[in-house]
Amino acid sequence: ITSAVAFDILPLKLHPFSQSTPTGLDCVGWKQRISFPVIADGALDKTALTDDVGSEEDLYEDFRSSSHRYGHPGGGGEQLAINELISDGSVVYAEALWDHVTMDDQELGFKAGDVIEVMDATNKEWWWGRILDSEGWFPASFVRLRVNQDEPMEDYPLKVEGGKEDDSSSGTRRFGMGQTTKDQMRTNVINEIISTERDYIKHLKDICEGYIKQCRKRADMFTEEQLKTIFGNIEDIYRCQKKFVKALEKKFNKDHPHLSEVGSCFLEYQTEFQIYSEYCNNHPNACMELSRLTKVNKYVYFFEACRLLQKMIDISLDGFLLTPVQKICKYPLQLAELLKYTNPQHRDFKDVEAALNAMKNVARLINERKRRLENIDKIAQWQSSIEDWEGEDVLVRSSELIYSGELTKISHPQAKSQQRMFFLFDHQLVCCKKDLLRRDILYYKSRINMDDMEILDVEDGKDKDFNISVKNAFKLHCRDTEEVHLFCAKKPEQKQRWLKAFESERRQVQLDQETGFSITEVQKKQAMLNASKQHHTGKPKAVTRPYYDFLMRQKHPTLPTTLPQQQVFMLAEPKRKPSNFWQNISRLTPFRK
Repeated sequence: ITSAVAFDILPLKLHPFSQSTPTGLDCVGWKQRISFPVIADGALDKTALTDDVGSEEDLYEDFRSSSHRYGHPGGGGEQLAINELISDGSVVYAEALWDHVTMDDQELGFKAGDVIEVMDATNKEWWWGRILDSEGWFPASFVRLRVNQDEPMEDYPLKVEGGKEDDSSSGTRRFGMGQTTKDQMRTNVINEIISTERDYIKHLKDICEGYIKQCRKRADMFTEEQLKTIFGNIEDIYRCQKKFVKALEKKFNKDHPHLSEVGSCFLEYQTEFQIYSEYCNNHPNACMELSRLTKVNKYVYFFEACRLLQKMIDISLDGFLLTPVQKICKYPLQLAELLKYTNPQHRDFKDVEAALNAMKNVARLINERKRRLENIDKIAQWQSSIEDWEGEDVLVRSSELIYSGELTKISHPQAKSQQRMFFLFDHQLVCCKKDLLRRDILYYKSRINMDDMEILDVEDGKDKDFNISVKNAFKLHCRDTEEVHLFCAKKPEQKQRWLKAFESERRQVQLDQETGFSITEVQKKQAMLNASKQHHTGKPKAVTRPYYDFLMRQKHPTLPTTLPQQQVFMLAEPKRKPSNFWQNISRLTPFRK
């Protein structure tokens, strides 16, 4: 751009695209042509804008009056095509990407991996579907259309004992009007993997060049911290995905796609895909920050101008930023489908099988990190409830409560015994004293750095170091200072639980080092700030749901009125058994003055 370039803006027709498939689509119909000059440094020429089309407020009203709902994509070409197929009598199947848990009898509940027959896709956000004998509404963004629509429902998937798929599909089956071999099915899946990767690369490029590049030129509107919150590490993801798609294309057999050997590519990049963890954990913060900014008209206009200058499809920025979250969840589903149509004799079979397990592990890691980040709020709240706290915050070094319980601590030089509550976090053991009258109030006493300690099991009998008889005891010995801490549990099983907890703490620390898990300073400060506010009010804060509002919005009066509880990183795996661990702590240290 040398001086000023005019580009066309659309308020679009009444067919925006579905947020569930934001890549690989083209812009549709032009209704109104308005020129918006953009000066060379990326800043918008407000003078020219005002002369041509009036104020930013007028422009915002033009968007609204033209039926363009910023931040509310849906419908579109895909949706129309689905409805045409249904109208023609075709059966359309979709696969669940995430669990949809509901108590509403008008909604259809399912687990990730379930296959749903789509019966009505008229609404852009809620579709009507059927699983076996159950029918109901379900969120369209929770599913993707199945690649091989011709495959009969009763064969999807075939299961035998041990949970492995039946390989009876290795022969030729009759589907619809003709016959399709297993190789053809594999070709369909391979083509989908390659095409969606190419679309995804373009999508990431558009975000980096269309939004981030322009935002950095507007220091008057965005700070670097804001951009980090909104876009996370998406530029790192873009660089990673460019290398990954090149590796895929090298393995792609254009003449005979079913012979392509792509499994090794996923195995090669499984470690690099862990960068999605940071992005997925930050995504709720990105949604909240965007929600705050887009209440100001100039930001609505700016983001829309960025989209149009980059010639991106009619989806708002929050919709584009959801795609990496969806993408990392789709890999296990795509690989599971690829494995199903790969004969055991195929050269790619073992690699695809290993790749499926690897990508499931990546998803588990992302889930675990998300759980850890959710726990830091609880840790911050716990600390705020402790009286007379001294020293640095727990979150400075720790992010996981491993175990807690009551122990007798014996100290030198008089071998004085004290009854104390201990909380074992990664890297540190915090010691607290119960209030004499109100046993649910705790006072901070001390902490022990676990990185310097070794655990010593002590036999029942007389201890030489402390010259006293002990039972159910163990020691913490500092390697550097030779300092020794002696602890006694009430029962042998309690002692064993503590010894196992210390082992778990060391494993957790080692795993965090290997996987590079860490909590940012911003996340720590925000957790402590939230805990401080909650502690001073004396009651829990009201729960807000801007994150879910971004993922699902609906207006149709006949549709469900509640938002689905989406778990964006969850695969079809057993749920974590609910723990009463934190409830036990809350009884000891209620979060109030």
